[in-house]
Amino acid sequence: MNKITKIGLSALCGSLASVSAVNAGTLDVTGSATATYVTRGGEVTGNPIGMASSMTFTGNGELDGGQTFKVAIAHTNKAAFSVAGITLNTNSLGKFVLSSAEGGRGIGGYDDNMPTAWEEVWGTGISTSVNLEKGVGSSTNISWTSPTFAATTLQIAYAPDNDGVANNNKATSGSASDHFSRGYDAVLDINPTWDSGSINLFVGGSVTEVAREKGVLKDLTGDHEEAVVGLKLSLGPLEAGGQISGTHLQTQSYNAVQYYGNTSWGVAFNINDNLSISYSEVQHLQARTKKQGSGVEASGVTGASTSTVAPAVRGIYDVKEDYHPKSWMRGDSLQVAYTIGGIGLKFAETSYDNTGYSYDKKEPRDAKTLAVSLAF
Repeated sequence: MNKITKIGLSALCGSLASVSAVNAGTLDVTGSATATYVTRGGEVTGNPIGMASSMTFTGNGELDGGQTFKVAIAHTNKAAFSVAGITLNTNSLGKFVLSSAEGGRGIGGYDDNMPTAWEEVWGTGISTSVNLEKGVGSSTNISWTSPTFAATTLQIAYAPDNDGVANNNKATSGSASDHFSRGYDAVLDINPTWDSGSINLFVGGSVTEVAREKGVLKDLTGDHEEAVVGLKLSLGPLEAGGQISGTHLQTQSYNAVQYYGNTSWGVAFNINDNLSISYSEVQHLQARTKKQGSGVEASGVTGASTSTVAPAVRGIYDVKEDYHPKSWMRGDSLQVAYTIGGIGLKFAETSYDNTGYSYDKKEPRDAKTLAVSLAF
């Protein structure tokens, strides 16, 4: 780790009144580099060698009374700028974070928290169309995490327009998404511990207001909803857990995806301080609206899409929406990780079926990924 000290940082602090103060703080620089070798079955592999690098700048400072603040800026592989966050830790009011990190706050930090030796099943060399619950985490958002009480914390996150845009200084996202409006996340995280183990129970939900679409057959203006619940158990070197999550898109068109559902579970075992192994499984479901015309037939429009139905007919044209499982994906991954100081050796053998949410098809994919990572 390289540390640059005596950097002047300005912070606004005080109770309701802004007081300008300059404090000496630190700016820490950390980074990593990873080289990978991937072989894939069922598709053309091409060049199997890959590389990634990242660098993170973290500034830390302290206010009067022992309160602290932090600024984190991350530069990930091939990106001039990726994510950033500003954190204020108070003595008794909890933690406040302004974040532009992809999926970092709200329920986005819990999209798949199952124990693994290395990565999630869908992050080990096989490209998928998996839809994960991100809440307001993909948009610039403000969050508050309560002080811990009875081993429990509550996190609330808010985005004025949950459009998936991370704004620069003095910028707005404009009309990036006319579909979504304000978004709210809430997560309850419970972590009781004892001498030989611990339990982590988390449950969270997200609601994003959806703008009204005019001139359609039916009002589809319900909220975009997401939810997640999971449980992890640690007993000495063994960790196991399972979770489920789901999304109601409240899409503004018919014959389109309306629901996603995800389940995952995993078991990890730390053989010693350096070596760990894990096995994980995931399943992803997708459901669509199935439109069935009935009742009045006018100009042969029964069963037609709304775009072909005249406005005068739409008021009497009867449509039944039937939500049904349309497609699915399944995956599993066996992983091994070995760490020596700042060097990590990692291996994953992963298989997936229906990576593109194909309907009732096998379409198997498999990959073996070997990674060597360096941290500094």
